[in-house]
Amino acid sequence: MTAIVECRGVTKHYRLGTIDVAALRGVDLTIDKGDFASLAGPSGSGKTTLLNAIGGLDRPTKGSIKIEGHEITALNANALADLRLRKIGFVFQAYNLIPVLSAVENVEFILQLMGVEAAARRARAKEVLRDVGLEGLENRRPARLSGGQQQRVAVARALASKPAIVLADEPTANLDTKTAEDLIALMSGLNDRLGTTFLMATHDARVISRTRRHIVISDGGITSDERRKLAEAEPA
Repeated sequence: MTAIVECRGVTKHYRLGTIDVAALRGVDLTIDKGDFASLAGPSGSGKTTLLNAIGGLDRPTKGSIKIEGHEITALNANALADLRLRKIGFVFQAYNLIPVLSAVENVEFILQLMGVEAAARRARAKEVLRDVGLEGLENRRPARLSGGQQQRVAVARALASKPAIVLADEPTANLDTKTAEDLIALMSGLNDRLGTTFLMATHDARVISRTRRHIVISDGGITSDERRKLAEAEPA
């Protein structure tokens, strides 16, 4: 298998006044190309901290993180921002869409930052919006989209640059049951059809039951890592 993410000895400490808090304790983890993985654990277990470290949003205190073989922990701010832009797609529970931009413009924004010319980025934005089932809604602003539709725009935006991996932090947290199940099915389908690699921090049992790999973190360390056959991850 081709490793997309390689974490070795990843440790993260925070200072809370005079108290030293160990959020991550020497995490070793490899995410392979095509993985559809959940990262689960109770509140305060370190799952969001680990996701942020992998995504280059937070720097570990020590340890090594590689994305497609590129060591990211020593990169300066500009190089790290460029790597995030080109290699990593993000899906947040709060959607983080730009309210004054339409769905297609929100997706295009990432490509504009990459320097993609206007016609090509519009074509790519429409393509990924089609992939997530939003054809015909391209010109609606976020306020005129449901929560589930906004999260689909966020998924499309994450896919726009054809990243090595999509990192999702509690992607179903703000969605009702039916909408959450539809989103999980969408991401699972993208993994099947396009081979998109997903790592999702979640405590949602509906997400966990559909993933092909289930990683558990507790007190800043990985406590279990289970790979499951497709038939076991899909609902009956």
